[in-house]
Order: sequence, then C-alpha cells, then structure tokens
Amino acid sequence: MRCFVLGLPRGLPLGLLLGLLPAAFLAVLVVAPLARLLLEGWASASAGMLTSMWLDDYLRWRVVWSVTQAALTCALALVIGLPIAWVLARYQFIGRALVLRLLMLPFVVPTLVAGLGVLALWGPRGVVSETLSGWLGFNVGVALQDTPWLLLYGNLFFNLCVVVRAGVDALAQVSASRVAAARTLGATPWRAFCRVEWPAVLPWLASALCLVFLYCFAGFGLALLLGGQRFATVEVEIYTLVAHELKLAEAGVLALGMGVLTGGVALGYGLIEKRLSTPARADAIPLQRPVRAAQRVFLALALAVLFVVCAAPLLAIVWRAVFAGPAAWAVLIDDEVWHALGNTVRFSLAALLLATALGLAHAFAARRSVWLRTAAFLPFVVSPITVAFGLLLLYPSWTASLPLLIAAYALLAYPFVAKSVASALDSLPVQVLQAAQTLGATPGRMFWRVTLPMIAPALRRGMAFAAATVLGEFAVTLFLSRPEWATLTTLIYQRLGRPGAANLDAAMVLACLLMALALLAFMLIEASPSKESPLA
Repeated sequence: MRCFVLGLPRGLPLGLLLGLLPAAFLAVLVVAPLARLLLEGWASASAGMLTSMWLDDYLRWRVVWSVTQAALTCALALVIGLPIAWVLARYQFIGRALVLRLLMLPFVVPTLVAGLGVLALWGPRGVVSETLSGWLGFNVGVALQDTPWLLLYGNLFFNLCVVVRAGVDALAQVSASRVAAARTLGATPWRAFCRVEWPAVLPWLASALCLVFLYCFAGFGLALLLGGQRFATVEVEIYTLVAHELKLAEAGVLALGMGVLTGGVALGYGLIEKRLSTPARADAIPLQRPVRAAQRVFLALALAVLFVVCAAPLLAIVWRAVFAGPAAWAVLIDDEVWHALGNTVRFSLAALLLATALGLAHAFAARRSVWLRTAAFLPFVVSPITVAFGLLLLYPSWTASLPLLIAAYALLAYPFVAKSVASALDSLPVQVLQAAQTLGATPGRMFWRVTLPMIAPALRRGMAFAAATVLGEFAVTLFLSRPEWATLTTLIYQRLGRPGAANLDAAMVLACLLMALALLAFMLIEASPSKESPLA
C-alpha cells in the first residue's frame, strides 16, 4: 500500500532519497549539535561543575522554578480547560465553529507579540492596570512586577487552547450508548462523567499536558519578557550565560540537564499515548442547545474565560497601538523598520519553502519508517535555545551565515508540515491510487493528479502553522543573526530594551504589524480554494 501512496515502486533510489533528506537534515542540525553540547557539558561536569552548580542557590532556583512554572501551567490549564472543552463539545450555539477555529489563534501569534500583549493588559501602563488604579488607589501592574503571575498568564495564553482542543476532540468520541446506559442505571451526570467520559478523555489530556509542559519548560520569549530578574527560566539563563557572560561551559551543563529532562517528558508522552489510547466510538453524543438558565450561564462563563485568557492580550496590543499617538505610528516610515520587514519576509519565505520540501519528504518517507515518523517530534522536544547554542558550538564559523539561519528557521517549522501531511496520507483511500496505477498512470503523474490534490488541505494547514512559526521566531535569531539581518522580532526587543514610554508605544505598533503579518500569512496559505479536495 505504501508504494502506491508514495507513487513509487519499492526499492527505487528516489524513495530512499526521501528518507535520507530529512534524516540528514535532523542529523546535521539537531543530533550533531546536541552531541557537541553533550560533550561540552560532560567535560565540564567531569570537573565537578555539575555538583557545584546544583549547590549554587541562584542556579538551583532557576531549575526548580522552570519545572514549577511548567507544572503549575499544566494544572491551571487542566482545571480551566476541561470544563470549557466539555461546554464546547456538548453545546450547540451560534458561532461555535468560529470559536473552535479561533482556538488556533495563539499558535499563529509570535511569542514576542504574546508577551507584549500581556504587558499591554497587565503591565504598569496596561489597560487593566490603568483602569483599576483609580479604584484601588495603587497600580496593579506595578504590584504584579517581580511576581510569577504574568508568566503563568502568558503560558496559559499559549497552552490553554491545547488542552481545550484535545478535550473537545476526545469528548466528541465518547460513546453515547455507554453514557445513556450509565444514566439509565441511575448514575448522576457527574458520576456518568467520572465513570464513562473521564476514562475516554484521559489519554488525550495526558498527551496534551505533556506537550504543555514541554512548551512551558522550553519556552524562551515569554520567560524573557515576563519572568523578570527573579522568575526567569533556565532557557533565559542559558542565553544570558552565552550572550552576555561568555560562560559556555556552564551553559553547556545547564543545556545538557534540561535536554535530559525534556527527553524524559517526551518519552513519557509517547508511552502515555501508546498505553492509554482508546478506539474511537461511532455513536458520538449529539450536540444540544443550552435551554436552561444554568446551561446558558455555564456557556457564558466558558466563553468569557476564553476571551480573557486568549483574546484580551491581543486586543490590548491593538488598543494601546491605536491610542499611542502619531509619534508612535511614525516608526512605520523609518528605514530601519522597512529593512527589518524586508528581512522578515525574505527569511520567512525562504524558510517556508525549505520547510515545505522537508516536511513533504519526511511525511512520505515516514510511511515506510516508524523511527522516522517519531523523529518528526524531535524539533518540538529540543528547545530553540538549546538548538541555537549547539549550532554555535559545533559550527562557529557558520554562526553568522544566512544559510544556517534559514535552516534553523526551517528546522523549527517543518514538523508542522510533516505531521499534517503524514496524517492526511494515513487516511488516503488506497483503492483510488490502485485504480490510477491500473489505468496506466506513471508514479509522477499519480502524485501530481491524485495524491497531491487529496493531501492539499493538510499541506496548506501545515504550511500555515510553519509560516506563523518562522515569522515570529525569536530565540534562534538572537543567537545566529547579524545586526544587518534584524527582523521585526529583534527590532521589537530592541525597542523594549530602551527606556521611555515612546519606545514602548513604538514596540506596540511594531507588534501590531508583526501580528497582522502572521495572521495574513496564515489566512492566505490556509484559506480553502474554490474546489476543495474530497478529503478536506
């Protein structure tokens, strides 16, 4: 069957090349830099540095806090996200499809823009802070500085939708007949949920929470902006050790330890999915309209929480930018901004083309290799800071080269294409491909006329998320970019590092520009054509 999907007979060199291309790319840009980092960390640890660093109160706090904030985010996302997921999975209401679609919005918004959104809402000059200051007699934003709450809120912005979406998909597969049988036997709605629905959604939530932990633990942009001096994470500490203090050995030890921890969580993610997975049910529970007052209140509360967590930060950026004044908007006519915008578009387009080619090759080759299919998760497991630091150590003469920067962008983006296309290939009807071959279609013609049109929706979806990723990439740029290669993300960060309200207002305007660019790219790529594929 697999040779039909690939459009290639077994054993052809081109089929082998499809597997070698992404494997070689991962080996050069992930495995080899990690091995170099391992050697750096091991050499340092052999001298007792690992023990001395763990005995250091400052570094020990960084490690403990990194784990703690990721675990707290998982707990908050579960407690808040599961009730919202249940409401979205059980109730039919006007705009439900739009709400489910907007759940993907946090994945499209660059990390730096999300951090600015939190500051625009809850910072010292934020919308909420300035509104409440007159009532409370003190500035809420100032009180929240040097506290963990801003970082936890930013983590929820990005990760609540992961739990909600997983819960909605899982609850949609709960067997209606089993729930009805439980209710017939006298079970209350709560007991029916605990005994029937909860076991069904548990594997989905467990895997989603593993991803949330990885995203929070390996996050860089939010921790850099919102963590402050006390609540910055290990990723920020690694960047500081390399970029500002030139302590490569200490940074290598920290990166080594964090890589082991994230690898363990990723392994647990795979084991949970394998052991707890349950077959989908055909008799899904039908949606119902909320008619009772309690149901309507529950629905309103769920939508309000989604708005406050996932939409309010972005609206706060727009609000602050609109009322920033002509002086702030004048930044858009600066040559520096146009140069950064040009770099952002050029680098993103080049990285997107490379990511698409690698993603397609990986997806097709993964149908013949379970190990290669698993390797698609590797760029998700390894943090961008670790990747950039490893590249810096392994290829010092190439760290200021544009091809390496583009390749690093593509590395972080192409798994979206690979995973999306691989799922589409799994669902292809083999009989259609067999019929095309029976009618005399060559492998190349079968790919262009049959396979590609059927996987086109999944390909566009993966490319849309890949485009959003490369447009907002920040961590790799700080390590591998040159001053003349400044992008919108680095320009925003530079503005934030300068004192004065004018620079903050200019950063808000630039954040609006970057957010609009990411949303435009996402909509242009992901928009459905007039004649959709039968499998869309």
